Amino acid sequence: MELAISAAYCLQTVTEDNSDLLASLDAASLQILENVLGNTAITMEMQLLKTLVAGTVWNLKERIPPHSQADSINAIMRILSEILSLDAGKFIVKMKEVETLRLKTAESEAEEVSASLEESALNEDDGIADGVIKGSSPTDFSDLNPVSNEELKQASCLLVAQKSALEMIVNLCCSDEPSDDEWEELSSSDESEFSLEKSVADGGQLLTPLCLSAEVHSALLDLFIPKKVFDKTWFPDGNALQICTQNATWKPLITKMYSVQCRALTCLHNVLSALDIESLGGASALQELSQHLSQLVFTQLDIPKQDEFLEAASSALRALLETMASKGIPQCMTPEQVIKFGEGCVASSNSSTRVNAVSIIGITGSVLAKSENTAETLKLIGSFLLGVASHDSSLVVSGGALDAIFDVFADGDEAEKAATELKLLQAVKKIQPAFKSKLRKEGREKYSTDQLCVLDNVRTNLRRFISYLQTVEKKPSKAK
Repeated sequence: MELAISAAYCLQTVTEDNSDLLASLDAASLQILENVLGNTAITMEMQLLKTLVAGTVWNLKERIPPHSQADSINAIMRILSEILSLDAGKFIVKMKEVETLRLKTAESEAEEVSASLEESALNEDDGIADGVIKGSSPTDFSDLNPVSNEELKQASCLLVAQKSALEMIVNLCCSDEPSDDEWEELSSSDESEFSLEKSVADGGQLLTPLCLSAEVHSALLDLFIPKKVFDKTWFPDGNALQICTQNATWKPLITKMYSVQCRALTCLHNVLSALDIESLGGASALQELSQHLSQLVFTQLDIPKQDEFLEAASSALRALLETMASKGIPQCMTPEQVIKFGEGCVASSNSSTRVNAVSIIGITGSVLAKSENTAETLKLIGSFLLGVASHDSSLVVSGGALDAIFDVFADGDEAEKAATELKLLQAVKKIQPAFKSKLRKEGREKYSTDQLCVLDNVRTNLRRFISYLQTVEKKPSKAK
């Protein structure tokens, strides 16, 4: 089984985006994989094997005969649903209880054997007693000890299978847009220094639609997979964490548990982007999820791979707030909480996390700008975004912050009032030459074609935004 799992890992990896390998696949090889999918899993090792093979079959779906594709996709989705239905926290607790019972039983049996050997030795004369068990001691019970911790192995297999399943769902609901610059839809401009035509010629692909087929969409909903993904973002289980923290041999599972949560958060981002609100459970479900994510990002501060968690959490929260804002659904985080979260994210070394942070703050600000008596809060948001736009080392992050400023202060009496009091015009005019110079000097060396197109769009919109702010300053002050 260990060899089969290793081979499945290898096969899933090498079949991803590998057209040369697809062409060499024969029907017999595909049949072997499909046979594994149909096997009944009685151990977590078998569950892991089936999950890995499901990933391989998905990579090879182009080689599946058309009349069998629907059945294969349904089989894959059932395997993913089945593995995500399992409560890994409760399973870890149960496995630890089984291990404890097994060790106690083994200890009791060992004591019985020891007592029996000692009694036997006393009944023999000295000469025979010296050689009763040649080459062995009455207290050597190594043959009675297990060669490995079977319970720990089963728990580990479950966590790895769930992580793999979530990664598959990320790919099932994937988008080919650049992860660092999923901002507003690009507007074409005659002034662009990096034309869209060049982007396409260079192989760049802009705003590719989500690759979610009708079969996958139906299976996701029929098997309640979005709900199962949501549930995994609540992981890890407190009891399981306590067990693994207190037992050195089980401690490596802690990192695996948090990896499952991070993959679930990343998966949640793609699910939110791929499905409509009704499919996600409606406005009330999104509000509940918003409250959960807001609690999550403020309570999980001391965990392994903090940067990985922040990237995944901020990505999920961004997608959720975008969806809610587009439908006018109130969010649960206060502006002060959003800014506090943003401050934590912009300290991250991960540029994707920082982009997500400024986008989240921009979404919050653009919603507030449509409300009354929000100018003071908008000033806080504007000050934060200006700081990022001015000082972040990455042009992608700086551009994201400027893009968020455009969204927040583009329209509305409260936004105009805040912009005037914040002296936003003078601030962005100071940023403009430095941004243009940095884009010209290092843009082509450091950033992809897609990123350059977005950054150039920000440059163009920055000039337009400055013109807009100049008209705002010329407006006569409204009577109080």
